[in-house]
Amino acid sequence: MANSWYIVCAMIKTKITIINKLGLHARASAKFVSTAARFQSHIDVTKDSQTVNGKSIMGVMMLAANKGSELTLEIDGPDELAMNEALVQLINNYFGEGE
Repeated sequence: MANSWYIVCAMIKTKITIINKLGLHARASAKFVSTAARFQSHIDVTKDSQTVNGKSIMGVMMLAANKGSELTLEIDGPDELAMNEALVQLINNYFGEGE
């Protein structure tokens, strides 16, 4: 009897709305990127039809995501769940800016 191996590829895809008053400005983008950089997983961030590497400060800032913008986070890797939770918490906590 032969052994069978299956590789199941999973990826987390999350849609989230930017809720802080100033949107994804320089400081918020830096916090997003530094949070993402703590994890091994790869992340792509999409706004409208533009997709960037979520670990690139220039890429994240190029999205010019204002308050109310919807982002799609696509995370793939060994710690994707933890990365997703950390980034969602960061965004939902107004990037630590109060509002």
